[in-house]
Amino acid sequence: MSRISQRFSDLRKQGKTALIPFITAGDPTPGVTVGLMHDMVSAGANLIELGVPFSDPMADGPVIQRASERALEHHVSLHDVLQMVKTFREKDQNTPVVLMGYLNPIEVMGYATFAGSASAAGVDGVLIVDIPPEEGEDLLQSLRDKAIDQIYLLAPTSTPDRIGRICNAASGFVYYVSVKGVTGSSQLDTAAVAEKLEQIREKTALPVGVGFGIKDAATAAAVSQLADAVVVGSALVSRVEALQETPDKIGPALAEILSSMRRAMDAVH
Repeated sequence: MSRISQRFSDLRKQGKTALIPFITAGDPTPGVTVGLMHDMVSAGANLIELGVPFSDPMADGPVIQRASERALEHHVSLHDVLQMVKTFREKDQNTPVVLMGYLNPIEVMGYATFAGSASAAGVDGVLIVDIPPEEGEDLLQSLRDKAIDQIYLLAPTSTPDRIGRICNAASGFVYYVSVKGVTGSSQLDTAAVAEKLEQIREKTALPVGVGFGIKDAATAAAVSQLADAVVVGSALVSRVEALQETPDKIGPALAEILSSMRRAMDAVH
């Protein structure tokens, strides 16, 4: 059983929904990322989604676009991100880590080399925004060879056929984008989310995470009653941006947000 599957299995037995925070690696500076990962775990994070900085992040809104820009100003590369995960693993062997990013840096490194390096570093899953399963078999095979899960996005506009296709290719969990548009762009409609999750669960037994609209403890709690995982990104990255000149305050600020979400999520179960 993969580290991701094991974590979801353990949470299911505890009657809990996973809390998955997203931050961009190297934002605002490379030296803070590993510490923030540990801070988030201490505050109740169950998995960590770590963004790989990219110069053309088409799925991301302005908040996370600026996070990539800050990291790229420090020349943070895919190699650097893998080294951050390796350093994180020196103290944490249990928390799954998923890399979220775009295909170009992986193509430059080479699929097999990337999969081998990611496995050696302790990466458990990857979410590559811009490669559909029809075009990703070579990458998928390289990831399968190293037992790394491939997480795919589903959207409100995904048709039943498309949901089936994505779910057949996915492993670890499926990530449902709860709003139309880029990250941090819209208000959450929990009734619409519930309806779509029902369609997705008709196609797969994989856990389903929901993200792209989780702004605070209330929305996290609402979604935790529907999904297997709650993914929060822009709300955290906004705090990173606001505190970039005082990096020692970022960890406590993120911990405060996540702790409040964790308490609210646990209170409704």
